[in-house]
Amino acid sequence: MKSAMSEVLGTRENAPTERLARLYQTWAEGGVGLSVTGNVMIDRRALGEPGNVVVEDERDLPLLRRWAQAGTSAGGQLWMQLNHPGKQSPTFLSREPVAPSAVPLGGGLERVFATPRALTDDEIEELVERFASAAAIAQKAGFTGVQIHGAHGYLVSQFLSPHHNRRSDRWGGSLERRAAFVMEVYGAIRRAVGEAYPIGIKINSADFQKGGFSEEESIEVIAALVGAGLDLVEVSGGTYEAPAMTGAKLRESTRAREAYFLSFAESLRQRVDTPLAVTGGFRTAAGMAEAVGSGAVDLVGLARALALEPDLPRRVLAGEDVVSRVRPLSTGSKLLDRFSMLDVSFYENQLARMAAGHDPLPTMHPWRSVFTSTARLGLQAFRQRRSRS
Repeated sequence: MKSAMSEVLGTRENAPTERLARLYQTWAEGGVGLSVTGNVMIDRRALGEPGNVVVEDERDLPLLRRWAQAGTSAGGQLWMQLNHPGKQSPTFLSREPVAPSAVPLGGGLERVFATPRALTDDEIEELVERFASAAAIAQKAGFTGVQIHGAHGYLVSQFLSPHHNRRSDRWGGSLERRAAFVMEVYGAIRRAVGEAYPIGIKINSADFQKGGFSEEESIEVIAALVGAGLDLVEVSGGTYEAPAMTGAKLRESTRAREAYFLSFAESLRQRVDTPLAVTGGFRTAAGMAEAVGSGAVDLVGLARALALEPDLPRRVLAGEDVVSRVRPLSTGSKLLDRFSMLDVSFYENQLARMAAGHDPLPTMHPWRSVFTSTARLGLQAFRQRRSRS
């Protein structure tokens, strides 16, 4: 499974492009069984980064169809990831972002992200319908499923977190009420697309921050969604404030197992029998085979590895003893690495190369990556973005 990465390859008007079709054609030909798009937003007023594709209506239906055709051209699946950033929309895009509650991001991120305004009840209902409308358009365009983005501190994740959601109405308080938003979103999508159309979710195993969404709560929410008919669960974890999904601050025992969230998936498997995917940390064919063979997961989620080697799935399935070329990156200056967001921009540059019809360049020097990002994006190269959505 190709897990979602934020491609930032949309137009200034947030429309899909031929570059996206070319990129997903490359992954289809590389043997991916299921590709999930990155960060398709449901509201033009709420973007996670420049270049997000937005689906609010059918204005871009021909381009969406081209994207879907390319992504399914080799017989695999292409699901559209549906998202709303909530408070994780930077100030240069949103002067007044919205969230469940007016709680700012911490850890220095408040310099980049404005304090959000709490959503009204009517606005929450409108967002539920926007998710459903976008899903129906994805279905019409030929995407073979949709994924709700409920992880990484975006809006759905914010509603689930007792730290970020401090409401006292029907949308906050107890776990059941904090989960009401995602349950409503799932229900509205299901009504819009019918019983046979696949719907998945990407959800945090935990937020990894004090007072956040816990593993025990995550299992309960996932069990409720599966009971309502959800088709696939992709497990991840972390937020902008605590980016566990990048492998930050991992125990060595976790690194040795490769998959960052495999232990959680093993616990979850005791409660649900729906297909499970784990994304984050897979680097070897042996590690992937071991995870699937254990029964804890049904799909191996790959992101950065596929930005460097789009044919990696075909080689793994052919029996090759593959070791991913993902590696630590540094220009030699920690300040420049952080300022240039090297750990993000390096992989964005690989996606841009494939989208332009070129092979990725795993050996690209970090300095070249910095210069390339600056030339391609200007000052936006140094603004908050994500390589995995």
